Amino acid sequence: MREYVITVNSTVDLPKEWLEERHVPVIPLKYTIDGQTYDDMAGLTSREFFQKLREGKMAVTSQINPGEAKAALEPFLKEGKDVLHLAFSSGLSGTCNSMMIAAEELREEYPEAKVIVIDTLCACLGEGLLLHKALQQKAAGKTIDETAAWVEENKLHICHDVTVDDLNHLHRGGRISKATAVVGTMVKIKPIIHMDNNGKLQVIGKERGRKKSLNTIVDMAAEQAKGWDNDIIMITHGDCIEDAEYVAGLVREKMGIDNILINNIGTVIGSHTGPGVVAVFCMGNKR
Repeated sequence: MREYVITVNSTVDLPKEWLEERHVPVIPLKYTIDGQTYDDMAGLTSREFFQKLREGKMAVTSQINPGEAKAALEPFLKEGKDVLHLAFSSGLSGTCNSMMIAAEELREEYPEAKVIVIDTLCACLGEGLLLHKALQQKAAGKTIDETAAWVEENKLHICHDVTVDDLNHLHRGGRISKATAVVGTMVKIKPIIHMDNNGKLQVIGKERGRKKSLNTIVDMAAEQAKGWDNDIIMITHGDCIEDAEYVAGLVREKMGIDNILINNIGTVIGSHTGPGVVAVFCMGNKR
């Protein structure tokens, strides 16, 4: 059996140290802010990035193109390894399509190799949680085909429960109307968002007040996770660690899970959510 490597896009939003410890290669998207372009997971710190957004600066993101994708994957094939790539949701970016185009070209050039690209239909630590599970499959001795099959069968069981603090960022991303953003901000409406089965973010509810919205996303996760053995819960935040820690406390209380990973949301996804986003990721019955 040929050795294989699991690769991801930077939108997994896991700590760089976590990825390095597990030898997971990362293929970054890019973002441009204040006239400068950076690789996701590089350049500005999370605090610096979100401070610029708070000052009214706009961030523009760009997907990976097929040439970049091919250049990132080919070295592993030259080493005699197969590749399983877990791609950023096609519902949010053209990156997945670029990865698939690159994989098709590489399969023609390296017919002895396997290059599998999976549209995770996940984002942020949802991708990260799916990666965590895929690495467990690999560590258990599963082949690349067996791990890929597990990921395909379970990716829609990765639940994303999200709330944001500022509706204007959702408006800029085309998620809600300008009128909704203005009125909602005036009356302190906080939207409840999830990732649907097409890998797109959808506003599915609203709460009046920050604390209520944070309670709601944990209640959603607790309900979804019933009957599932979650060995870890992942929480992301947009430069609001106190809120993330509050949510972690609710997870321990309501879900009985102590193994919790908290990390800042990445710059690419954070460009669209803005500062103040908080999300909980778990495995559950349905999204």
